Amino acid sequence: MSTPQADLTTVSDVALPLDSFPVVEPRTYLKIALERMEECGLGVVCVCDADNTLLGVLTDGDLRRKVLHIQKPFSALFSDDVIIHSVQSPTTVTPDSLLKDAVALMGKKRIWDLPVTTADGKLVGLLHLHPAIEAVLNQ
Repeated sequence: MSTPQADLTTVSDVALPLDSFPVVEPRTYLKIALERMEECGLGVVCVCDADNTLLGVLTDGDLRRKVLHIQKPFSALFSDDVIIHSVQSPTTVTPDSLLKDAVALMGKKRIWDLPVTTADGKLVGLLHLHPAIEAVLNQ
């Protein structure tokens, strides 16, 4: 049973801050982006320009699907710019979105990570499914 206060929890209450997940520039080598994913222990990297505008998202699942369908040696992918392999119109959510709505969107889209952006597309955080579910369960 949810409480009225639980229904008002927003994405910004739970989202990971910018310094806790990988963010790279579009011309970053794919190999470097994958190393950043590994360092952070998340299967996602956000691609932003110098003004922190979100340009794309790459997940380990995106990469797995790409590897299965691309006609290129796997090792050759490592020197590609990460933006080439990123989803360039990713699903996002705003900081003031209700957490329950964001979690429902994640379920509908079957995604584990949801970039949090301002109305003008600036990346301000990342909603990761595990902390989001934990927050919902602890309300």
